[in-house]
Amino acid sequence: MQSVDRALDVLEALADHGGEAGLSEIAAATGLPYGTIHRLLRTLLTRGYVRQESDRRYALGGGLVRLGGVAERMVAVWAQPYLTRLVELSGETANLAVLEGDFVVYVAQVSSPRRLRMFAEVGRRVLPHSTAVGKVLVADRSRAEALALLERTGMPRKTANTITEPAAMLAELDLVRTRGYALDLGEEELGVHCLAVPVHDGGRVVAAMSVSGPAERIDALDRDELAEGMRQLAAAFGTELR
Repeated sequence: MQSVDRALDVLEALADHGGEAGLSEIAAATGLPYGTIHRLLRTLLTRGYVRQESDRRYALGGGLVRLGGVAERMVAVWAQPYLTRLVELSGETANLAVLEGDFVVYVAQVSSPRRLRMFAEVGRRVLPHSTAVGKVLVADRSRAEALALLERTGMPRKTANTITEPAAMLAELDLVRTRGYALDLGEEELGVHCLAVPVHDGGRVVAAMSVSGPAERIDALDRDELAEGMRQLAAAFGTELR
């Protein structure tokens, strides 16, 4: 059991470094001895869950793609009743998203019944700095990890409202941690506002749950009341994921 636990620590360390890391980075993240990491990596390399790059750094391997795809489909199925209740709570489209490497991926959605409604296609990949779900997911990382991710992505401007400076985004992430939810106020798409909360699996944030809609409708909602209702749904969903 200890070997399984340590192998998962190595995989999570690679994921936390954007999918690729050197041996020293893995050791720093896991606290494991170099010899132990070498043994674990040899097994993971053989099974295709890790690959070694030409510069001798290690990266997540293709063997994880099949597992990840199946897991995402299952999570999407489990999320449907919670997202449906979220639509009933807010009247707006509800989404579930996860962080894959440096990208946010939408894995499930239940649409608003209103004629004018927002869509974020399932499977769509976006950068985290301009979305509420992305901010929630990155806020679970340390400031150093968050900064490294932001520097890798470059934080391109999507609209006039997009936060494009790392220092400003770090301050935004501090606010997300303090109040327990994140906002996208037309930062990904003008006229569209979103509110997102984290989904915990008992420890880490594994997903983000959001509502999105026309700016005037989202702004008319009681933000704190909506966030509290969303946190309750996210907590119930997180319990199911454990």
